[in-house]
Amino acid sequence: MKTYRHLFFDLDHTLWDFEANADETLRHLFTQHELSRHGITAEDFIRVYSDINHGLWRLYQGGKITQQQLRVTRFPRTFVKLGLQETDSPEAISAQFTEILPQKTAVFPYTYEVLDYLRDKGYALHLITNGFKDIQYVKLNSSRLTDYFQEIVTSECCGHLKPDARIFQHALERTGATPVESLMIGDNLECDVLGAFNAGIDQVYFNPDKRRHFAQTTYEISCLSELKSIL
Repeated sequence: MKTYRHLFFDLDHTLWDFEANADETLRHLFTQHELSRHGITAEDFIRVYSDINHGLWRLYQGGKITQQQLRVTRFPRTFVKLGLQETDSPEAISAQFTEILPQKTAVFPYTYEVLDYLRDKGYALHLITNGFKDIQYVKLNSSRLTDYFQEIVTSECCGHLKPDARIFQHALERTGATPVESLMIGDNLECDVLGAFNAGIDQVYFNPDKRRHFAQTTYEISCLSELKSIL
């Protein structure tokens, strides 16, 4: 087994529970703006928004749209998909979502225990995230994760998005790590696993839903606690 020294984590969907935090935020906004008056349910609102948001994120990660386009179009598109008008989307809802969401604190089970364990074992812990810099730092501070990480690399900092190998190379340069002593832990087969592979870095695919796939990964886990058996 290789001896790793530098561990690179993804943030959203790996440590910080994006779905749980987004669900709570969207329910709050649904109630605040009395969206039930349009004849829709909170469940439909959340489901459709999630589908729209995931699709727009794929476009953003592929360089097809900008950060601003993602932010300003996801709610109007949600309302249209629900059979309503773009104008039914409250003017402030996008800004409110962006402000409230990162203040939520839900993380995946064993997040703190595992990070404590890894830090105590002497590993250097870092983050590589495609999330927007201003949002990610609020998430980290709100959920008490900031102090675990020596380096926090965002796509905005280096100008490249995962799975582009250049963001991983940038992270290696920032940390003084080499590929052979590094390990990437993330939930996305393309961004985290393939991106790290292309940069010569071993990977841990975090697959809590145990989704079936045919990708080749160095390791695969369904619970963060399983990292203890690898490291």
